[in-house]
Amino acid sequence: MDIQEIRSLSDQQLSEELSKTYRELMNLRFRAATNQLIDTNQPRKTRKDIARLLTVMRERNIRVN
Repeated sequence: MDIQEIRSLSDQQLSEELSKTYRELMNLRFRAATNQLIDTNQPRKTRKDIARLLTVMRERNIRVN
């Protein structure tokens, strides 16, 4: 997910996407631990998506206050 898509989401959608992405990261970790993960770069991409989501949420929080 790129930053333009993330910025177009509402606050509610951002929080839902963040929880979904955290769950996805947990599943990727389990799959990596059991050697079922094909793309070993996927956890890194997912962590970067989480960072992007948190950054946009923080930017919005700063603007409001």
